[in-house]
Amino acid sequence: MLRYLLDTNIVSQPVSKKPAGGVLRRLRAVADQCAIAAPVWHELQYGCSLLPAGKWREALQDYLADVVHPSFEILPYDEAAALRHAAERARLESAGATAPFVDGQIAAIALVNDLVLVTSNARDFTRFSGLVVENWA
Repeated sequence: MLRYLLDTNIVSQPVSKKPAGGVLRRLRAVADQCAIAAPVWHELQYGCSLLPAGKWREALQDYLADVVHPSFEILPYDEAAALRHAAERARLESAGATAPFVDGQIAAIALVNDLVLVTSNARDFTRFSGLVVENWA
């Protein structure tokens, strides 16, 4: 059963130069309860595509293809998420607190799937009403 939606910065931890041990332990312990959002998958692929050709880019492509993709279900930004995102975006903008569009998509996917959003940038998501956020770092 899914319980957590992982943000890009959490999925990237295992291949970072200084991975946070707490994140790695939690990922190993609950990987079968984790998913990623389609916008996170996009960010990972896009970031990798921006790298110059070479060993590091190849290693990241292998990590995404061989570890991330088979390990985590990729949840879509579907109609329910779009509706939730629109309502939340309007609420935030009317309060003078705009949020990055992609963060709103990720938050909406977590909300409509009743998942805890795991990120090392919790403050980016605290404005979203009803969203439960954890920082494993």
